[in-house]
Amino acid sequence: MARGISVEMERFPIAGTFTISRGSKTEAEVITVTIAEEGRSGRGECVPYKRYGETMEGVRAAIEAMHGPIVAGIDRTALLAAMPAGAARNAIDCALWDLEAKLTGTPVAVAIGALPARPLETAYTLSLAEPEAMAAQARANAMRPLLKVKIGGDNDMARIRAVTQAAPNSRFILDANEGWAADNIEANLAFAAEHGITLIEQPLPAGKDAILRQIPHPVPICADESVHAAKDLDALVGLYDAVNIKLDKSGGLTEALKLRDRARELGFGIMVGCMVGTSLAMAPAVLLAQGADFVDLDGPLLLARDREPGLVYQGSLVSPPDRTLWG
Repeated sequence: MARGISVEMERFPIAGTFTISRGSKTEAEVITVTIAEEGRSGRGECVPYKRYGETMEGVRAAIEAMHGPIVAGIDRTALLAAMPAGAARNAIDCALWDLEAKLTGTPVAVAIGALPARPLETAYTLSLAEPEAMAAQARANAMRPLLKVKIGGDNDMARIRAVTQAAPNSRFILDANEGWAADNIEANLAFAAEHGITLIEQPLPAGKDAILRQIPHPVPICADESVHAAKDLDALVGLYDAVNIKLDKSGGLTEALKLRDRARELGFGIMVGCMVGTSLAMAPAVLLAQGADFVDLDGPLLLARDREPGLVYQGSLVSPPDRTLWG
């Protein structure tokens, strides 16, 4: 029986407003791909990201352009060569993984060696705001062991001080989203170290981060926008201490597994992160993140409404996906 494919653009409201250094959003815009074969179907979700020149319409068009190869039976390995890394390939790749699991009866966790798949402690993200407002967010989530703080602008030291004082028992990741510059990074890093920060994500713009090779790293620095696929890693040795792997950047679980394994070979710490999406987008990432140093898969916790069934979150612990959701 030939394969069939459907593509759907969906929107899920965010609980409030989510703000980073590049702007704000009030809903998660996602694209869901369903591939059906022999009475079974597999699903994958992606989140187009403007930072990489992606739009909802453009990503949908890129997926629909693959209709012929998908119906003809393209496999995940051939997909890597047929499409560039990015959201469109991610949705197709994850749908193919899910479909394969449904057709063979072999769970994805078994196929990728992620057993026993355990609940993971995920970071919880605090939206960028003025220091007092960020302190209130931190105070409201002070019971969470790991908080990720969006920064990347003027007054970041005040923000760092505010959140660490408001949640003294939490560990903190700072995510600057490329918002620092060569003239402030050393002072910001030193201030972060003084306040016990655990990790700092992408402080400088991708491609403008050579200074990281010359300055001290009193807090480990994690590449995000600077790393998409395994081929990017060699150039990052000596610049970064860890890498943030996101399925929407790598273009799916297939490439993300290669990226993770190569990063480990090169001595990088591993973080598995996400865009703001639903449990369907997080599910494969939870399996990828088994054994990761840092997990940032809180997308559904930021939504006013998630898919049903969704992932099970208990506080900051996220459980592996039930196979009715994915995998």
